[in-house]
Amino acid sequence: MSFVIRAAHEGDLQPLYEMAKLTGGGFTNLPPEKPALRAKLERSAEAFARGDVDDPRDELFVLVLENTETGEVRGTCQLFTMVGQRWPFYSYRIGTLTQHSQELARTFKAEMLTLSTDLEGASEVGGLFLHPGERAGGLGLLLARSRYLFIRAHRARFGNRILAELRGVIDEAGGSPFWDGLAGKFFGMTFQEADQFNAVHGNQFIADLMPKHPIYTAMLSETARAAIGMPHPSGRAAMRMLENEGFAFERYIDIFDGGPTMTAMTDGVRSIRDAREGMVSALNGGGEDALIATGRLADFRCAYGKIGKGVTLDEASAAVLGVKPGDSVSYIAR
Repeated sequence: MSFVIRAAHEGDLQPLYEMAKLTGGGFTNLPPEKPALRAKLERSAEAFARGDVDDPRDELFVLVLENTETGEVRGTCQLFTMVGQRWPFYSYRIGTLTQHSQELARTFKAEMLTLSTDLEGASEVGGLFLHPGERAGGLGLLLARSRYLFIRAHRARFGNRILAELRGVIDEAGGSPFWDGLAGKFFGMTFQEADQFNAVHGNQFIADLMPKHPIYTAMLSETARAAIGMPHPSGRAAMRMLENEGFAFERYIDIFDGGPTMTAMTDGVRSIRDAREGMVSALNGGGEDALIATGRLADFRCAYGKIGKGVTLDEASAAVLGVKPGDSVSYIAR
């Protein structure tokens, strides 16, 4: 089978909706709500249509994974060029307060969570979901790394810092131990209700109702504390992929489920830093396995293929990408 990453369009609404219903909750960037998904596709279409520019602003690009043999959409991912512009981008920052008592001759270290907008202005990669029937053959890695080749091709539209929020721990009932132990006490909403509201309306309600003072984690339940900074079991592979690209956990967590927020300097991300550009010189059947991308904005496409010396390209991936000798591509070893 052949798969390609391409720009999403309005005809992808139904397959995106079907995939959103499979996420199991806590997946804010892919809500199982058609109006919210339609709004994302419309916003993405505006970004693709804005043309080549050199000023970062709050834009969203939605990409999809298509089986070129069947035409089915089997995965998706998203890129946000500058978070925190439409509404504040909140995180909890994990900090430590050290206090010393001379009378007791003891030092106490207290872990605290502080509501923060430190990450405003950063770019974000998110919304990655691969259909359960396709979780083999490296397609998740193709989805993830295609985003970095897209950023490299449109570098001026993205910030100098980049983040990725990993879904946190969700219990068997679809609830969040972190939410139940902290925010849920102030909102009178279940995690599912808050998650759905945030996906459709944004998280300004957090700023309106969340206590502004630091919260001592020792006052939370054991299950809530255990969830702090922990990815959902299904997200551990994604965390390793991010770490391989140069992302690190710098003690920022999601305000809803406590999942880790991974950050990196954009130009230091491996697939952005180490990718190369070249003009296809010929088509053949050999070469090294690579991710290969071509085109700009709505014409962007990315697929697995083989790159040989002198930027030769195998015929199969050339057909999937729609390139011929003389066309430009960017590529990085698989």
